[in-house]
Amino acid sequence: MRHITTLHEYCSAINIPTPKHTFFDIRRFEDNMNTVNAQQPPFRHEFYAVALRHEGTNTEVMGKPLRASLFFNSPYQVVTWDIAPDWKGWYIIFGKEFISMNPAWSRFILDFPFFRLDKTLAFDLPPDERLRADTCFKRIFEEYHSESPDKFSFIQAYTQLLLVITKRFFDKCSPESTTPEHTRTADTVLVSRFQSLIESHSATEDAFGDHAEVRQASFYADLLNVHPNHLNAVVKRITGNTASYHIQEHLLLLAKSLLTQTELSTKEIAFRLHFSEPTHFTAFFKKQTGQTPQQFRDNRA
Repeated sequence: MRHITTLHEYCSAINIPTPKHTFFDIRRFEDNMNTVNAQQPPFRHEFYAVALRHEGTNTEVMGKPLRASLFFNSPYQVVTWDIAPDWKGWYIIFGKEFISMNPAWSRFILDFPFFRLDKTLAFDLPPDERLRADTCFKRIFEEYHSESPDKFSFIQAYTQLLLVITKRFFDKCSPESTTPEHTRTADTVLVSRFQSLIESHSATEDAFGDHAEVRQASFYADLLNVHPNHLNAVVKRITGNTASYHIQEHLLLLAKSLLTQTELSTKEIAFRLHFSEPTHFTAFFKKQTGQTPQQFRDNRA
């Protein structure tokens, strides 16, 4: 199965024009209809997406009839569709780089659980909530196609509002017993729980200090009551990368965010990310990026 890692590759795969930016894109469905693949073979990608469909007939989306107006995609979810070329509405799609730009999203998966692979629902918004969501999409679209140097500050704000609107309705209509629109396998549920644990333990301040175990796959395997080899095999099969890779990637994103968006010292950031010694953090960061934390910060000043 094809695994897509960039938005340019995603657009090419579904046969639409390339995006203006590498980490965020917004489209009107009707603008895609002349070229987009009506029948799309299954693939996986590494992005989050929110879609609001106003009109459009279809046969299947992700292997199921889609009757709802608001639906989501999550990283590593299998995506496929068979639709008629008459859709109208919106969707935004973005990667982890966009998430790392906003300090308010340090607990992204925890705050917006409808992006979890085992929680994703599709549902119809009532008219007033649909109007609110539609307004957010319009504002994002206007800013995206503007030349304003601060446009992504507005895009982040409108996206935040869109996700909060969605969260309010999600909380009302999706209790724990709700059956998801698209059935999840045990493996995707395990990966989703693993990703949520990485975020929750990385973001918990009372765990700061000498807690090197939170950088080990075995730590999360114990919490999930599975063998580390099983966790690693499942994560590798679903995502194409090892469990350790995902732990290190998340730590790296947090480190970059703290270096560019706060005035915390390297030592403070090291302890915040569970490194017992600042030198250990510096070695980790340089191995991943080729730069020391201070060099990375200075280059973005």
